[in-house]
Amino acid sequence: MSDNVYKVIELVGTSTDSWEKAAATAVEEAAKHLNDLRIGEVTQMDVQIDEGKVVAYRAKVKVSFKYHPSAGD
Repeated sequence: MSDNVYKVIELVGTSTDSWEKAAATAVEEAAKHLNDLRIGEVTQMDVQIDEGKVVAYRAKVKVSFKYHPSAGD
């Protein structure tokens, strides 16, 4: 196994249905823009409340991906 470097970013996904869908939204959107996603870790969950009712679920997700430096880095 070769040595590798990974970068970690933090995202917030939202859903009107559940925390699971909120986390999936964050990961799926990240996958559109980043290559070699490796691990997602939900670090915080909360809800948005409007007039005493939950209107949205939010999941804070740390996502790691393999770091591929460009020739200029």
